Amino acid sequence: MKFVLEVELDGADWNEGTTVQELSRILRYWGGNLHHYDLNPGDGSAVYDSGYREVGHWTVAPE
Repeated sequence: MKFVLEVELDGADWNEGTTVQELSRILRYWGGNLHHYDLNPGDGSAVYDSGYREVGHWTVAPE
């Protein structure tokens, strides 16, 4: 299996100073939430930034 996290940087309403902060927040928040999932192929969720805008998604995919 493969865990895939995709975040769209071009479409996000972030500036140079907030991109690292937003990505750090996404990794902490979504990484901390993984225990709520079985992590089977097909599992996944949308990923949101601090403004609650959808900026990507994560999925568990078969290799």
